Amino acid sequence: MSFQGVEWLLILVAAGGLLAAVRIFNGLRNLRRGQQTTDWDAKVIERLRAQGSDPFSPHDVVFFFALPTEAACEVVSRRLRAEGFEVTSRAVGENAEFPYSVHASRSLRLSVPDMREFSRRFGELATQNGGRYDGWTAGIVSRR
Repeated sequence: MSFQGVEWLLILVAAGGLLAAVRIFNGLRNLRRGQQTTDWDAKVIERLRAQGSDPFSPHDVVFFFALPTEAACEVVSRRLRAEGFEVTSRAVGENAEFPYSVHASRSLRLSVPDMREFSRRFGELATQNGGRYDGWTAGIVSRR
């Protein structure tokens, strides 16, 4: 093998190694993000059930968004209202990065797969508008 052939082989091996490292890093990061969302949704539902909340009854659920501009607030609010959510928004001056907050509420039955899907979709919605999805909460609904 000539010297040029060895150089090209080394370049190809190095490029392949770099590509593999980037793919592994991205895979681990995506896995970690998915687990955080999954864990959060499951933990909230588990906590509510442990506190005596009826898993078969609808709960008043509130979803939280932090957004950078009033225009982003309007876009997110409009989309959520179209999905049947009651929406409130306000300026929160104490956060320079995300000075606006949106709260969207709706009565829902709590299931881990459904809440994971809301969290996934709302995370994308917030990101598309330069913001952050901050999760959800619900009160306890006593068993009857």
